[in-house]
Amino acid sequence: MGSRAWNEADSLFWIKHYRDRVALFESGEIYTQMQERHREELAYQDRIIKGLRSAVTKAKAENARIVHVWMQVAEDVRAECEKEKARMRKEMEHMRAELEEARRQRDEAKKAAQEKREESYQLRSQIEELQERNDALTKRIRKDYTNSSIPSSMDPNHSTIHNSREPSGKKAGGQPGHAHHSRRELPADESHEVEIPEEYLDRERYRPTGRIIRKQMVYLRVIPYVIEYTAPELVDRKTRKKTHAPFPAGYTDEVNYDGSVKAFAFLLNQSCNVAIEKVRDFLAEISDGKLRISSGMICNLAGEFSRKTESERNELFTKHVAADLLHADFTFARKQGKQTAVMITATKDSVLYQAREKKGNEGVKDTPLEVFNGTLVSDHEPAIIKHGSRRQECQSHIRRYIIGSMENEPDRSWNRKLHKWIRCAIAHWHTYKEQDEASWQRKSKKLIAQFLEIVESGMREYEYDPPTKYNKEGYNTCKRMKESPEEYILFLRDPSVPPTNNLAERYARKIKRKAHQVMSFRGDHGDEYCCDSLTIIENTRLKGLNLYKEISSRFAPS
Repeated sequence: MGSRAWNEADSLFWIKHYRDRVALFESGEIYTQMQERHREELAYQDRIIKGLRSAVTKAKAENARIVHVWMQVAEDVRAECEKEKARMRKEMEHMRAELEEARRQRDEAKKAAQEKREESYQLRSQIEELQERNDALTKRIRKDYTNSSIPSSMDPNHSTIHNSREPSGKKAGGQPGHAHHSRRELPADESHEVEIPEEYLDRERYRPTGRIIRKQMVYLRVIPYVIEYTAPELVDRKTRKKTHAPFPAGYTDEVNYDGSVKAFAFLLNQSCNVAIEKVRDFLAEISDGKLRISSGMICNLAGEFSRKTESERNELFTKHVAADLLHADFTFARKQGKQTAVMITATKDSVLYQAREKKGNEGVKDTPLEVFNGTLVSDHEPAIIKHGSRRQECQSHIRRYIIGSMENEPDRSWNRKLHKWIRCAIAHWHTYKEQDEASWQRKSKKLIAQFLEIVESGMREYEYDPPTKYNKEGYNTCKRMKESPEEYILFLRDPSVPPTNNLAERYARKIKRKAHQVMSFRGDHGDEYCCDSLTIIENTRLKGLNLYKEISSRFAPS
């Protein structure tokens, strides 16, 4: 109710208000007021416009002054800028020149540094090369018969050569319980009784036991024994030619020498390695000057012996060709100042020496090895390893190579393991006759597996850390064992095959001693005659025959 009354009052107010406004417009009074206000506003606006125009005029003048001043400043700035630009341009040219010079110097420095770097690399490479060569030469100097295939005879300054047996701790000589080996008594050519002193004739103090004490003194006497045949000289009445009855075989010259004399001189020269002149002098001295043989005759004995024993050597050749197991080795000699070679082939009961012009494939020609088809035991000689249906590498040589690898490559482990393995494997091979075959074969398989694992570990070591250019002996040995393992473990599969080539090595020492004694064979066939002689001498010893009698029979007249 109240709100409605209020709205009506308010409406009446606004109606009255607008009616008054309309009355003012109708009377024209409002127009008069509006015109008055308009005139006042126009006057005010004129004053403002005049002030603004005055301000604009002043602003234009100030602007002109400022523009003038700015133009002067801009000109000064432009001039200064041009001057600065000229200076900067000159400075830039100078800096550009310095930059070019710096670049040139930098390029020269880089070139010099590159040359120095290349020179440094070359010097470093040369130093490494020289260091490797120095190490290789040092290792070569340290090579001897213990860590390489160099024979002990080629090491003139070696110390005492010890054998490979393990020390037992026992004293040298006969052990307790060992039977005494007395000197062999000989039949007495003269027998004398010792003169008994008078004190031993006292029978109250001394009584005979019935035992005779014998002591001998053995003398050696060389007495020439000469058998002479005579025959009257006859003249043919028709032809006037002188003749005589024929003499027995062997009586060709005025003085002839029996096979016993020839064998004595021959063995001194060929077996005992006594020089020809010393043989002649020795025969003259022990015969009290009665037996004087010329040097030429002693020198020709080897050739005569070679011709008379050719058939025996041919039989040995055939025997070695047909052998199931053969040892083979090369050694060196000298003839007429040039190096030659000797081929040694051996079985457990025979040996054959053959002189060759050189080693290699030419040295194998016309030897039993050329057509041999059995099991071969040898070192790693390239010309030898091609032959035979099966082959066993000499473990003694491998052990020397491994010792050299241990000395030259101490940071590797495979070589020490293989060195220990070789010793165990050879010791196991020697026990074949002491245990049953089944247990021996089981241990052999275990050793073969160990060998293959050691070789694999060695190749892994060399793959991770390759060998140097001058020290590849150990790597080459390991690589050969990796490529052909059966050649190194055949003795473990077949106990009839020995693990080493020591048999041929021992026979090779015979010819080495002779070559060392003669220095160089002077004749065209001196080395051949020496090999032929050693062949018969060594085979006679292997048969257990009397060497002197056998050689004498070869020199007997045919």
